[in-house]
Amino acid sequence: MISVAEASARVLATARPLPAETVALPEAVGRVLAENLVADRDFPPFDRVAMDGIALVHAAWAAGQTVFALEGAQYAGAPAQPLRNPRAALEVMTGAVLPPGADTVVRYEDLTLADGQATINIAPADEPGTHIHPRAADHHAGELLLPAGTRLGPAELAVAATVGAAQVRVQRRTRVAVVSTGDELVEIDATPLPHQIRRSNAYALQALLQQDGATVSLFHLPDELAALRQGLGNILGAGFDAVVLSGAVSKGRADHLPGLLRELGVAELFHEVSQRPGKPMWFGEQPGGPVVFGLPGNPVSTFLTAVRYVRPWLRACQGSGSTAQPVPALLTEEVVFKPNLTYFLPVRLHIDAQGRHCATPQPTGGSGDLAGLIGAHAFLELPASQSVFETETAWSAWVI
Repeated sequence: MISVAEASARVLATARPLPAETVALPEAVGRVLAENLVADRDFPPFDRVAMDGIALVHAAWAAGQTVFALEGAQYAGAPAQPLRNPRAALEVMTGAVLPPGADTVVRYEDLTLADGQATINIAPADEPGTHIHPRAADHHAGELLLPAGTRLGPAELAVAATVGAAQVRVQRRTRVAVVSTGDELVEIDATPLPHQIRRSNAYALQALLQQDGATVSLFHLPDELAALRQGLGNILGAGFDAVVLSGAVSKGRADHLPGLLRELGVAELFHEVSQRPGKPMWFGEQPGGPVVFGLPGNPVSTFLTAVRYVRPWLRACQGSGSTAQPVPALLTEEVVFKPNLTYFLPVRLHIDAQGRHCATPQPTGGSGDLAGLIGAHAFLELPASQSVFETETAWSAWVI
């Protein structure tokens, strides 16, 4: 049996960068960029009017002129028209090109317009440039805007669109097979017999991994050894990056998976971790094939070990620069845990007046109480070296 830290290190050591592919920009949301995107021109590309009003020459206003004849109007999206008379003005709209010859904008709120003239009702600005967004004030042409490894959200997609990236190179989504096992499980639309339960772990895992960008396929295999061997062999050869198994990795008579995986050519990297819940966890790698996570079948064990091990592996493969890391959190009440195992404690989080994460234990009925996770925001990883966990110490909280 190995420590949580050693298990985590062995899992992450198998993470490999995913190959890149080109997709249309609307399909890239949530994906990880596999190329650098640079500014194709200055941002903004011209001196841009920042307020509706009039554009004029600051020197005329500073010399005492307050009434300006209007030569016309400059609209956003229209070619620049110059200010011909340095003692006149042009009406301008937000987003328009600043008329050549003008160097200052005065807002409509500070003007009176009548009879083709604008009268300024405020004192002159100290310097030219008021309400003007200068060319290249934000970024220069050729400047790096989005480096490879960036996860593309709405703001990033907007930047990509601005530089004309109709298609982008992104890392391929991780392909994951989620496999539940057990004759006691029935589909969610079935009515279980007294000795059966509906299949739930697979859907929890699918949702968790899809949130991190994986493409997830669901499978269910019975406990019968021949069917399990054939079904698992087919899945291992189907081109998945990872296979995540739920159940049948402990030491019961029907827990065939550890031996069967070795038989199918999956090299065992560890079996059993010094943790609770989730002690029976199994992990291995098939040469030239997928990594295999054998998660314990109890719902809370399945979910917490997926958060602690599968999610960090997935993010490391995607190279997003956002590898899952815990946040420090203070317990709001003392916790006592006697077994010499790392203890994963479901908690609710809040931020206190000092800006610290505070964790309140979330009561559950044990590792089989899936509904007990409702309302939990994270779980604390409490070290095996202690049995009493106090409120003045920051513990590692893995956000769900």
